[in-house]
Amino acid sequence: MAAAAALTREGGEDAFRRLFRFYRQRDASDLRGVVDFSVPGGQVFRSQLSISSVSDQDAYRAGLQPVSQWKAYGLNGYPGFIFIPNPFLPGCQRHWVKQCLKVYPQKPNVCNLDLHMAPEKTIDLWGQSKEQLRRKGSSKWEPRSLLEKLRWVTLGYHYNWDTKKYSANHHTPFPSDLALLSEQVAAACGFRGFQAQAGILNYYHFDSSLGIHVDESELDHSWPLLSFSFGQSSIFLLGGLKREEAPTAMFMHSGDIMVMSGFSRLLYHAVPRVLPNPEGTALPSCLDQALSSDLPVGSVIEHSSDEDWQVCAKYLQSSRINMTIRQVLAEGQKFPEESGTDGEGRAPSEDSQHQENSRAKRLKLNTES
Repeated sequence: MAAAAALTREGGEDAFRRLFRFYRQRDASDLRGVVDFSVPGGQVFRSQLSISSVSDQDAYRAGLQPVSQWKAYGLNGYPGFIFIPNPFLPGCQRHWVKQCLKVYPQKPNVCNLDLHMAPEKTIDLWGQSKEQLRRKGSSKWEPRSLLEKLRWVTLGYHYNWDTKKYSANHHTPFPSDLALLSEQVAAACGFRGFQAQAGILNYYHFDSSLGIHVDESELDHSWPLLSFSFGQSSIFLLGGLKREEAPTAMFMHSGDIMVMSGFSRLLYHAVPRVLPNPEGTALPSCLDQALSSDLPVGSVIEHSSDEDWQVCAKYLQSSRINMTIRQVLAEGQKFPEESGTDGEGRAPSEDSQHQENSRAKRLKLNTES
């Protein structure tokens, strides 16, 4: 980590950008300073959860272990930040992966492909991609399926990437299963009454990154930002209120949940790099686990067919999916009247989200959202 620490002291770029560039490098092999919550210590401490706020039955319905069995951690210097290593029941991560690939990209939800393709071409990304994905080999020269070109999907209140705002008249129903999951996690972290109103799903590949940014477009910042990760691992950078503050690097693995609340709700953060599963296998072992055949009454978790999971597994061999869920409005709050806008949440330009490395170099664009 000495090399990374030295970078933060150099002049020119701000401290966050320098570390982002360091971890973005393909040959950045010095990862000893990256916080690993599976080996807590140093600035990591155990965090308390609100066990009584979520019944075991409600946790089971959302595909989660009882909250009493979760482990939660905080970081010194980051009040309000909570890290929960994989609390999902065996097999339940598969449901969320399938939803993110097969269900949530469907209309009326919005995705990055809508900017470049006619509406009829993006109606069934799964159906158009599954056979190509299932047959896919290891050559990087093979044409990519539409699912592999997916970079983001928005849910609920659709984020307008141009104005960086939400609006009342660009809204579609938020998925009920994801709302239940989010509400249970928020309650366990002390935020009973959280309403899942907007979601941004990010789809990463080994050459993807997410630029340095702050999630501040929600009108009420008293509610947390929830982040769920599935598939390959990544390095996540959590900084300060200014980009001049050097961030802390940490690993995120499949099933891990991050909660940014309070002071940590408006901190700069980024994902400079996606990493192969540290277990050395094509997929993390937690994704190999079978789902119990005895699901509780009212469970939102659905069994995935073997055929569907084969497609999902093939996709995840080189990819990571992240779901970030937010409450946009306080109870009873309304959006301010906006003049001169049509309210349509246009898709972001290509430089506002993940970039494939070659394209980013060619266009000399940042990947900031």
